[in-house]
Amino acid sequence: MTAFTPLDANTPQLSPSGSAWQELLPPMTAHEAAVEANRCLYCYDAPCLQACPTHIDIPTFIRKIGTQNLRGSARVILEANFLGGTCARVCPVQELCEGACVLGADHTPIQIGRLQRYAVDHVQERGIQMFQAGTPTGKSVAIVGSGPAGLSAAAELAKQGHAVTLLERRELGGGLSTYGIITLREPVEVALREVEAVKALGVDVQTGYELSDKAGLSALLEQHDAVFLSLGLGAVPAMGIPGEEHLLDGLAFIEQAKLDRQHLNVGQKAVVIGAGNTAIDAATMACRAGADVQIVYRRTATEMTAYHHEYEFALHEGIGFTFLTQPIEVLSEGGRVRGLKCLKMALGEPDASGRPRPQPVSGSEFVIPCDTIIKAIGQEKPALAEALGLDLEGGYIKVGDDLQTSLSRVWAGGDCVRVRGSASTVMAVQDGKVAAGGMGEALSREL
Repeated sequence: MTAFTPLDANTPQLSPSGSAWQELLPPMTAHEAAVEANRCLYCYDAPCLQACPTHIDIPTFIRKIGTQNLRGSARVILEANFLGGTCARVCPVQELCEGACVLGADHTPIQIGRLQRYAVDHVQERGIQMFQAGTPTGKSVAIVGSGPAGLSAAAELAKQGHAVTLLERRELGGGLSTYGIITLREPVEVALREVEAVKALGVDVQTGYELSDKAGLSALLEQHDAVFLSLGLGAVPAMGIPGEEHLLDGLAFIEQAKLDRQHLNVGQKAVVIGAGNTAIDAATMACRAGADVQIVYRRTATEMTAYHHEYEFALHEGIGFTFLTQPIEVLSEGGRVRGLKCLKMALGEPDASGRPRPQPVSGSEFVIPCDTIIKAIGQEKPALAEALGLDLEGGYIKVGDDLQTSLSRVWAGGDCVRVRGSASTVMAVQDGKVAAGGMGEALSREL
């Protein structure tokens, strides 16, 4: 894959080459938003609110849209979820708020995600800042990682009045929202707007910083009263098959498709290995770039970790699926990929994950002709956690109810603690809120 230089914070989004790269859903018009808002029943003890991990008061923000109070609507959203613009786009609303809507049983559920996007975009596109930093407390916090958990914690701590330094190893803030979510779901400028909103609260965002060992963590604790770790996960793991050096990393592929699209060279026939949401995203980008794409998975559609609506979306895009198939070798000639050798599989007894264990079928080797192979089989557990001297649980950082780690004055959240539940942007945002609450209480006891 061609190396590229990421955009800096002042670079506008790359112009899409046609509608293939634009957001899947267009923004609502004022008329569409008003009509949709007025469909809401404004339920008492609304099930949509209960289904939202960040507990946004959904009936209230929708009612404010219905009365054309868009600033008030955005405030309700952003008070509960500072990354309301991102989550309006990437949350699995079909599984959460919209899935719980009482109108979904016999009618069409309210388009909560699109209404949330309508209200938040109204203020963020105009540069309207809804909040201000709290009265200074004299306490300081370092946050390592500027993904959703880090941004959420930074905003909440700044509103409490603490001095916050947000440290990011890459050139741009935003983490997964900036680098790992395809433009069809979230354009890069949406993520960068949220970074700017955090800066507007007085948060000092420093890029090019990498925490690598316990000595680095100790140095942060000497300079600050508390530290929050939002480390994310590790690299895509190795498959251990011959020819693996020819595989493209799924996350790197998505990043290039988002930030350096003009150099994206997919070929004519692409295979994506894996069946999670990242695999669906990588396959979608390859398909939109003009390749004939199929996803190879060693189990069946029933066991896929991707959301069902993502699977249906991929089918609608024309992406093929080859199930019960295990890659065993990348075939190449003169350094160019020519095919993927595979084995047919059969499902056996459940493994540790509770899913049927795939077992090879003897003598079932076959080759899928292709010129590009993308590996999207998940990410490794956060290796840095052990180097920092933190207690682990199942390979992830072990935390308490308020997300405090085994080390004094150190909290953690996001995917690096995801043993506590399913990994998602909205859960990472909630982690940031919970950790900020715990840190705030601990810091207030020292005042």
